Amino acid sequence: MAKRDYYEVLGVSKTASADEIKKAYRRLAMKHHPDRNAEDEGAEARFKEAKEAYEVVSDQEKRATYDQFGHDGLRAGPGGAGFGGAEGFADIFGDVFGDIFGQGRARGGRQMFKGADLGYELKLDLETAVAGESVTIDVPTQVGCESCGGSGAKKGTEPVTCSTCGGAGQVRMQQGFFSVQQACPACKGAGTTISDPCEHCHGRGRVRKTKTLSVKVPAGVDDGDRIRLSGEGEAGRNGGPAGDLYVEIRVREHKLFERIGADLSCEVPLSFATATLGGEVELPTLGGNVSLKVPAGTQSGKVFRLRGKGVKTVRDPRTGDLFAKVSVETPVNLSNEQQELLNKFDDSIRAGGEQHSPRADGWMDTVKRFFERISQ
Repeated sequence: MAKRDYYEVLGVSKTASADEIKKAYRRLAMKHHPDRNAEDEGAEARFKEAKEAYEVVSDQEKRATYDQFGHDGLRAGPGGAGFGGAEGFADIFGDVFGDIFGQGRARGGRQMFKGADLGYELKLDLETAVAGESVTIDVPTQVGCESCGGSGAKKGTEPVTCSTCGGAGQVRMQQGFFSVQQACPACKGAGTTISDPCEHCHGRGRVRKTKTLSVKVPAGVDDGDRIRLSGEGEAGRNGGPAGDLYVEIRVREHKLFERIGADLSCEVPLSFATATLGGEVELPTLGGNVSLKVPAGTQSGKVFRLRGKGVKTVRDPRTGDLFAKVSVETPVNLSNEQQELLNKFDDSIRAGGEQHSPRADGWMDTVKRFFERISQ
């Protein structure tokens, strides 16, 4: 009988994302698992068919081969998509529940449990986040006990198959028409028991340890970005795979710049004379100082855009811009002579009216009309 199309088996399109494929597979695995369909003789075949399809389309290389050559392009056997026999079914069973519940079954009958994922907050300066570099971090975690090799049993001994569940890690309780499956109370779901526990880990198979890891921070990371270190989480139990470590980036507040994606912004204080007469000011950027030309009559709040003086992000190789907002600084602590000169200057400006202060004159006219209107 010809094999069905793998995408048809999973009920997804050929352009389905990895997430969509995984969700479809989980749904089918739970629906057709033999333990949940004891009276359905075809459940096991459908379960295996879904597993076979998932093994191929969830692997990028196998999927590309299948999309190009179909079933003929895939060879059964090690590394291929072949299935069959009791051993193959055990692998299916272990993978389904390892994926869904974080546990599986080892070949010796012991239940395996995936280690927990860990999170780490990495604080970086803006310059480091933009340039990228390798950073060393210390992460407290659970690692496999070296003395017992992670088995939990004293050196020279081994865990024995649980006599209560026969190594299944679960027991089934029948109550009328209802059948309930739960973790074995004797071995706590491990499938084995330890009569002589390891002295170093006290039978847990894991010990607390601080691991020193090197994290390669890519150039352009931003606040809230996460870096995944596969297998650097907590060690699994009973030979289960380790979890992952998620490093979350936190960028410290910068004294000069504020970052919004690929753009930077900063505030530039200007003297009253420079804003009035114009001139040049030195403006800092992450690549060094640049000269900013300030035209005469520049008002406070004016924003200048310096193209290409921003940063790159991890998602876009293009460089953003730098937005410099001008803030005219009011002189303080004036001497008597300076105050007298300023008053004379202000009188001369007022005498010029709209010629020198168009905004002030326009504002006063607006205020005058406002009061005339409300007094009527």
